[in-house]
Amino acid sequence: MSSHPHAPEQESAHNTHHAHSHGHDAAHGTFKSYMTGFVLAVILTVIPFWLVMGEVLESKSLTVAIVMGLAAVQIVVHMVYFLHMNTKSEGGWTMLALIFTIIIVVIALTGSLWVMHHLNTNMMPMNPEMMKNMP
Repeated sequence: MSSHPHAPEQESAHNTHHAHSHGHDAAHGTFKSYMTGFVLAVILTVIPFWLVMGEVLESKSLTVAIVMGLAAVQIVVHMVYFLHMNTKSEGGWTMLALIFTIIIVVIALTGSLWVMHHLNTNMMPMNPEMMKNMP
């Protein structure tokens, strides 16, 4: 009689775990996909840096819009190439996580820009002409 009465069940669970983990290995990226993600991330970092430091565009608003757009694209690149989020893995839950992340990022960016704009508008120092007209 064996000292471990549940040994066959444990072995079966162990084999099931290993069979299950091999399916997840296929979802992980290859060296080529990681390098693609890395190159895209570098490009999406260098372009905004160049736009801002080189003062390439005359319009600061356009520069901000382009930098924010490239930042959003970079978030998606990281999620796809490094976090392996797609519609097929985890029964679609990673796509739900992607959608949730996009919504949270849009809310955070929009709210931050709104607050900064209103702070800038409402907290500007008064000029001498405005001070003369105060009651």
